Amino acid sequence: MNSFLTHWIFALPEIWVLTMACVVLLADLYWGERLRDLASVLTMLTLVGATVLTIFEMGQRGTAFAGLFVLDSFTNVAELFSYLAVLVVVLYSKRYLVDRGIYRGEVFVLLLFALLGIMVMVSGGNLLSVYLGLELLALSQYALVAFYRDSVVATEAGLKYFVLGALASGLLLYGMSLLYGLTGTLDVRNIAGALVNVAAGNLVLVFAIVFVVAGIAFKLGAAPFHMWLPDVYQGAPTVVTTFLASAPKIGAFALVIRLLVDGGYGMLESWQQIFVALSLASLVIGNVIAIAQQNIKRMLAYSTVGHVGFLSLGIVAGTEAGLASAFFYTVVYVLMSLAGFGMILLLSRAGFEAERIDDFKGLAQRKPWYAFLMLIIMFSMAGVPPTVGFYAKLAVFQAVISAGYVWLAVIGVLLAVIGAFYYLRVVKVMYFDKADAEAGIIVRDDLASTVLSINSLALLMLGILPGPLMAFCFYAMRGMM
Repeated sequence: MNSFLTHWIFALPEIWVLTMACVVLLADLYWGERLRDLASVLTMLTLVGATVLTIFEMGQRGTAFAGLFVLDSFTNVAELFSYLAVLVVVLYSKRYLVDRGIYRGEVFVLLLFALLGIMVMVSGGNLLSVYLGLELLALSQYALVAFYRDSVVATEAGLKYFVLGALASGLLLYGMSLLYGLTGTLDVRNIAGALVNVAAGNLVLVFAIVFVVAGIAFKLGAAPFHMWLPDVYQGAPTVVTTFLASAPKIGAFALVIRLLVDGGYGMLESWQQIFVALSLASLVIGNVIAIAQQNIKRMLAYSTVGHVGFLSLGIVAGTEAGLASAFFYTVVYVLMSLAGFGMILLLSRAGFEAERIDDFKGLAQRKPWYAFLMLIIMFSMAGVPPTVGFYAKLAVFQAVISAGYVWLAVIGVLLAVIGAFYYLRVVKVMYFDKADAEAGIIVRDDLASTVLSINSLALLMLGILPGPLMAFCFYAMRGMM
């Protein structure tokens, strides 16, 4: 009886989010017209409740439901950061959605189901549960991207994302099927044990690794599997782009942990070399192509590719410290993306999307505080001290150097310098150019402004005191290797 209850207690946060997603759906159906804020308020209560339940489980370890569910320190920490990311998106979203006539309960229901997918991926101990979580997240994302039906660009982005996402899911699923054929089990830890007896050069194993890593690379947005990022980031409503650039990245990192570390650490040398290539390609393509972009959402999309290259350096290290530094970089990237896209949301208004770099001209004269916040965001993305972006890059460089890949760290440093150009260009436009007449009006939004201020200043404060966050990430990776 106790064992039966333990299974359900371990999965309480997931059960809570699923239940509340259904409650939000029904409540919005019956009372959504009269109580416009009902869905968003219930969503925030859901996130607070999930946070309490997850904190209650901190320190516990084990498996449930015949190995389908894993509870460990990584599960808890990754879920907490996912809740935070979704909460910030919800707080940013109201005015933007109202201005475009899409402030509806379905948006928040889809966000909760996407969050549930991330949670299932993070806690998956079986190829089947990991893949189900991935598909739940993916289907919610497709619907969110195409949700603004009055926008042809959003509809086109949704279709592109659906087609390419289906292809990537097929690649990942085929790799999983090959692993199952080799080992005869779906449990990731049993797979790790079974692969000890499989020769490293086994052709089926090589194909399995390639297909699995290709699927993970697509979800991360690593080059050359990044083709969906610029079009989807630009075409989706900015609220949706803010979500895409944040919480799902934690889910994609969870794929690395569950499939490659838990399930394939014995194949380290094989997938390590693939990640070296992915990291190099991402660093070069992301940082170089971003220079040519005039649309800031496309620029941030290509910068995402570059950031994935940097976090991949920690994965390449293949050590507990390397994975902790990669997770630290992932969390920092999520915070930076929330702030960056949050600023675009704040400057946008009905009939105007502040998505061109020129839309930031003269921001220092119009709104000095917003310009200062954007300065912090851009400096953090560029890796300028004392922002937390600098320490995130430093951590992955230290990890990859300690693993013997000094040449890769040198290339990373050089490309970080190149990448600083397009971030500093935004700073130059804000402080030294005159504002366009169209971009001159800024609609007041006290809630989003307050959240953005906290979000941006956190990038500075965590840079001055990075220790606690880094320690939290090392706690998450404890016992993984």
